[in-house]
Amino acid sequence: MPKKLYIKTYGCQMNVYDSVRMADALAPLGYARTEAVEEADFVILNTCHIREKASEKVYSEIGRLRPLKTTAAAEGRQVLLGIAGCVAQAEGEEMLRRAPAVDLVFGPQTYHRLPEMVTRLLAGDGRGLVDTDFPLDSKFDHLPEESAGQGAAAFLSVQEGCDKFCSFCVVPYTRGAEFSRPVTDIISEAERLVAGGALEITLLGQNVNAYHGEGPSVASPIPASKTWGLGRLLRRLAEIDGLERLRYTTSHPRDMDAELIATHRDEPKLMPYLHLPVQSGSDRILSAMNRKHSADDYRRLVGDLRNARPDLSLSSDFIVGFPGERDLDFADTLRLVTDVGYAQAYSFKYSPRPGTPASDIEAQVPESVKTERLTALQQLIGAQQLAFNQGKIGARLDVLLEKPGKRPGQLIGRSPWMQSVVVEAPERLIGHIIEVDIEAAHGNSLAGRVVTLDYRPDSTVASTVFEQTGAA
Repeated sequence: MPKKLYIKTYGCQMNVYDSVRMADALAPLGYARTEAVEEADFVILNTCHIREKASEKVYSEIGRLRPLKTTAAAEGRQVLLGIAGCVAQAEGEEMLRRAPAVDLVFGPQTYHRLPEMVTRLLAGDGRGLVDTDFPLDSKFDHLPEESAGQGAAAFLSVQEGCDKFCSFCVVPYTRGAEFSRPVTDIISEAERLVAGGALEITLLGQNVNAYHGEGPSVASPIPASKTWGLGRLLRRLAEIDGLERLRYTTSHPRDMDAELIATHRDEPKLMPYLHLPVQSGSDRILSAMNRKHSADDYRRLVGDLRNARPDLSLSSDFIVGFPGERDLDFADTLRLVTDVGYAQAYSFKYSPRPGTPASDIEAQVPESVKTERLTALQQLIGAQQLAFNQGKIGARLDVLLEKPGKRPGQLIGRSPWMQSVVVEAPERLIGHIIEVDIEAAHGNSLAGRVVTLDYRPDSTVASTVFEQTGAA
């Protein structure tokens, strides 16, 4: 009888990808994923350390899971509880001391060792295993091939870690130094994902556009470097038959080079949407954050990108209330947002991350001021997002349908610009790219009417006009 694995994933898409790969690593031991935590034999909390009080939220979740372990033990059944991800990396042995219900703690770079850890625990070889090393060899060299079935929109990790050391960020300490996977490994994984039904692949990395993986050199009179950048990698991935869309996230402005910008211009499979975090519009605050670019550097970069791809939309990240931020600094942020114009953005109040340089700065901004500034920023961003969405009314967009909606007969997909699109359609269209006439726009989504399927010669679904009245 298969054992049940339940994974709760917090945070970024990197963690979503890691959770899938954890399940792949445990499959040879007979574990199959379940969505019902109460039937699990192994529970993993894959944690994120970016937001305030992340650790306390994890400990609260552990407290809620403790009765599950107790009940199972009374029934003669062992339930393992593992903590993974960045909180695990940061807390290590301290997590075992504070939460005796935890059986193992492991970091983002060591989950390929899960089978060994679980085997030891099940054999009674102690309780409380901790593995938060940064191995010299890549975890990707030891993971099994990924399982099929990520769906039509899949994630693929190509780069991990960060060498930027922004003063507010824990990633260099929890994910380690920048590492790029070899090109051949990435191509092989992408081909398997497409063979498993993926039409869209999003390349992942903490600084994904810092990608510098080893790849085959190109025959030419002048020998080409064996080190590939992200632009070159994207062009090669676009050659895979059956792959219709490419995206990547998250990027750093300092790593947006000319080759990558040219790829946005030349490659139609690369979607016209880019998440490019800036964090602040104030040069003084950007310097304190150790971002190593100015607000005008960012403006020029946005101009270069839009010159290359005029229909490109942007999203970003913003931190308000960074230590020492004045009213003038915040006004500079509002000015940058107004100048750039975003399709969407993520904004947060600054919260200290233990161990980061910014956490020791004395000039902390009062919470009430942070709240006021965040409200103003989100109002501006919200107005821009609504205007961008309303600009699509009357357009005919290619939409990749991904999942059922909230109401019967409703499906949700994504536009090329990452907008959520709601349509009335049968579930048989999930996993297909269809044409949709956009009829309404809201702050966070579009709504439209299905027109036709996107026909490809190898498609198993006929290319026909879809009549809503005939939906079944």
